[in-house]
Amino acid sequence: MTETAEPTAPLNKRQRQAARIAEAASGPIGWMLLKILLLAVVDAIALYAVFVLFGQQEWLILGVVVAVTVLVNYIYFSRKRVPAKYLTPGIIFLVLFQVFTLLYTGYIGFTNYGTGHNGTKDQAISSLLASAQQRVEDSATYPVTVVEQFGTYGLLVTDPESGDALLGTSEQSLQEVDADFEGGRAVAVDGWTTLPLATVFTLSEELEALSVPFSDDPNDGSLRAPDGQSGYLYVSTLEYDADADTITDSDTGAVYSDTGEGAFTADDGTTLMPGWQTTVGFDNFIRAVSDENIRGPLISVTIWTFVFALLSVATTFFLGLLLALVFNNTRMRFRNGYRIILILPYAFPAFLSALVWAGMMNESFGFINQVIFGGADIPWLTDPTLAKVSVLLVNLWLGFPYMFLVCMGALQGVPDEVNEAAVMDGANPWQIFRRIKLPLLLVTVAPLLISSFAFNFNNFNLIYMLTKGGPRFDDVSIPVGHTDILISMVYKVAFTGQTRDYGLASAFTILIFIVVATISIISFRKTKALEELN
Repeated sequence: MTETAEPTAPLNKRQRQAARIAEAASGPIGWMLLKILLLAVVDAIALYAVFVLFGQQEWLILGVVVAVTVLVNYIYFSRKRVPAKYLTPGIIFLVLFQVFTLLYTGYIGFTNYGTGHNGTKDQAISSLLASAQQRVEDSATYPVTVVEQFGTYGLLVTDPESGDALLGTSEQSLQEVDADFEGGRAVAVDGWTTLPLATVFTLSEELEALSVPFSDDPNDGSLRAPDGQSGYLYVSTLEYDADADTITDSDTGAVYSDTGEGAFTADDGTTLMPGWQTTVGFDNFIRAVSDENIRGPLISVTIWTFVFALLSVATTFFLGLLLALVFNNTRMRFRNGYRIILILPYAFPAFLSALVWAGMMNESFGFINQVIFGGADIPWLTDPTLAKVSVLLVNLWLGFPYMFLVCMGALQGVPDEVNEAAVMDGANPWQIFRRIKLPLLLVTVAPLLISSFAFNFNNFNLIYMLTKGGPRFDDVSIPVGHTDILISMVYKVAFTGQTRDYGLASAFTILIFIVVATISIISFRKTKALEELN
């Protein structure tokens, strides 16, 4: 006679919670501590970012940071969100380093961001008024003590009339504070470090540039203390009228108004710089195709970019394929040694190899001219045509090992039965290669050829290290040359020269993205036809 177990009563909510806590406590305590530690680091970084963003009044980004931090804590403290725990880090890094970068670059392309248009309108007004300041001849002398807080210098000022202590920095106007006095001079204030005279004497450049606003009204002038001991009132020759939103030059009487283009402009077209960042719509794109000084180099660079990318892919592929066919022959001796030698260019860093080639191609003392051509003066890198040929040759030397490895692997994947059947049908070696091996090879290699085209389309390292884009075009407003491709042109527009136009460079970047994406999509769709061969 068998005994049957009595059914147990279901656990209530509190008992289930206790069971989950006991199960969690019985697990590896080390992993739990590690998770808590990592989340504490994330929360500390987020808290620091919140304080910084709050000070900068970036409310949208602050809200995003808070929401993401709360979501991350919820996911990793939850017992049910197991897939999200693995996906969250990747998604965060994807959004931060890819999506945000693309969106921000797109936004900059529709602004005038660049030299002279870096900050906000308020910053531009303050900078303009500060740059035109002159010392008031009958200005009172203000006793000054130089103080410092977290790397920021300030002036602790004693009002000669009221005797009150005032504190201000280049970003914060003078405010009344409670300070310690010695001999009628304010010398210390809580939260700030008073600098001794020996240190002040070493800060002459910093004190020359330090201008503390008297009040929130920029027309009230500012206080400067070049010697760090006595301050004087400085008033700008430019006067800002907040109601009319104009700046008037008191010396000439010229009036500059906001025309909506990011700078104060007079009736005769004269502008005051610096300006401020503002949205300009499609002006950067229009300027790229309408301005003759930009359109000419842009067309030349675009044509050369396509030629360079296509020839680079074609030459490296066919040379790599030829060598793969040769060394795929089992009757060749020492072929493993030859293979190792052939992939050596691929083993060295590309930027280092480009620098070595730039030295060997030097017109005056390069190895090629001095040794191979017996001291000839061949302008490999300074003649427009030879410079392009040199770029293609060096890229061929750098790129064929990759294609050699790819084609070698693809050829080894072709079944021997296919070759034998073709021979039995009377096909010669050329027919076997053209009608059998090459189509089967393209099934594997075609996507790699597309990615190689996209890589060479943006092959910045080779161009910059070998020729730096030179020789330069004549009579153009942007510093580009005959061997520049679009990506190196973008770099020069954004980061070189006296004027750096980030808005125009971002517009070029958007155009490059559209071109590469369109070509890649069309090419990948075309390669689907090759899949039928399988």
